[in-house]
Amino acid sequence: MNPGLLDDLNALVEPDARGDPMSPLRWTCKSLRRLADELRNLGHKVSHTVVGELLKKQKFSLQANSKTREGADNPDRDAQFRVINEAVKTAMAENQPAISVDTKKKELVGDFKNAGREWRPRGDPEEVRVHDFLIKELGRAVPYGIYDLAANAGWVAVGVDNDTAAFAVQTIRRWWLEVGRIRYPLARRLVITADGGGSNGSRVRLWKLELQRLADELGISIEVHHLPPGTSKWNKIEHRLFSFITQNWRAKPLVSYRVIVELIGATTTKTGLTVRCELDDKTYPKAILVSDEQMRNLNIQRDDFHGEWNYTIGPSSTPSVKAVDS
Repeated sequence: MNPGLLDDLNALVEPDARGDPMSPLRWTCKSLRRLADELRNLGHKVSHTVVGELLKKQKFSLQANSKTREGADNPDRDAQFRVINEAVKTAMAENQPAISVDTKKKELVGDFKNAGREWRPRGDPEEVRVHDFLIKELGRAVPYGIYDLAANAGWVAVGVDNDTAAFAVQTIRRWWLEVGRIRYPLARRLVITADGGGSNGSRVRLWKLELQRLADELGISIEVHHLPPGTSKWNKIEHRLFSFITQNWRAKPLVSYRVIVELIGATTTKTGLTVRCELDDKTYPKAILVSDEQMRNLNIQRDDFHGEWNYTIGPSSTPSVKAVDS
């Protein structure tokens, strides 16, 4: 082996840790052929095949980026998770509903490539479009999900319009009317855990206004706990519902809204997860303004600990029987 070959190779592969930060490969793709070219420029007689063998012997492998950095930690992050866990634990002990909510990644509707592989006859892959350009006639599907923490059951509404707070709360409303009130006939409150951003964000005025309307209709209090900033992937719905939906429809082009609804509704797990999915073809306008007066009229009680993350919205009027039974 050429003297200094391994040192020069390591310096090229990891310029920040072992080599010159101005390495010629600092800002380029480190392919085996490119590495071999640079090593030859340094006086080493080596082929790209040998470079690959040397890297494997040193425990290098081809790896993709890993999404692990959540951003700056809030100093009260762990304390907020304890608040959330205690609220959910208490609700479940009292047989009160506790749900995790979020919007799943929006999906293009049409014959587009969907990640993953499935068994098919050899040489007969399913043909899809080369480019992922929006088909205006079909648009994007907006799946908003609810995961019942005690029942291990999901409910997903597939929207065809905007992902707004009105859409989010309407999904919660539909879940309650179809499932929640039957599963929890003695419910006095509904506990919701949600991300701090998006349509159900802690700063979204319309989210709180729509929850007030829902509390008035159902005649129960709605207790909300937001995950601290930068921790959205810790939301229970992500790894107890959405991840399994993604696994279930891998390699299947989402050619229509019906296909999306059927694939989501067919999602199950060995631990007993069941999912109900329905289409929501209503329109939800964006940029709806909520006035200061409307905010002042909310029957909202904020917790002493991070009241922007933890609050309860109680009914402000007599529940409407018509609204509940609609």
